[in-house]
Amino acid sequence: MPAEGAVAPMDLEVMRMMWLRAAMLVLAPMCLALGVVLPLLRFETLYFFSETPSLAEIVVSLWRDGNAGLAIVVGLISIVFPAVKLLGLAAEALAGAGGSRHGLMAAIVPFLSKWSMMDVLLVAIVIFAAKSSGLAQAFTQPGLWFYAASSLLAGLLHHGLSTAGRAK
Repeated sequence: MPAEGAVAPMDLEVMRMMWLRAAMLVLAPMCLALGVVLPLLRFETLYFFSETPSLAEIVVSLWRDGNAGLAIVVGLISIVFPAVKLLGLAAEALAGAGGSRHGLMAAIVPFLSKWSMMDVLLVAIVIFAAKSSGLAQAFTQPGLWFYAASSLLAGLLHHGLSTAGRAK
């Protein structure tokens, strides 16, 4: 039995998990925002020309070049889906404090989780294709790493929230 004023080990573990989830709820959206606005990759061709597009610039460029359908698909899957997923995770975490985990967000989050790392994989394929074709050199940039970190944090947070829900 713990001494008066001391925290039981189980309570300490629960507090650590709550703080960890809170940190992930803050860090995941920050990483997503940085992943959207920072350059994803750098293409170098002929050592003179270099491009470092961000995800937001890619969507705007697609729209401006008349590829509205592709811009909408890329914007939805790469920006809107992850943002809605993070909102759903925040709603799920707040509902966890109150007890109920039912409703629209509880149904949407698992669906959106299936798309989490798809963009990171696609950028990796583009980098591989550019390097193997010999037309350009491609290098990862901080935006890709922040985007990947957001996806990983969201996945870990979703797992942590679902295991906490089952433990109750």
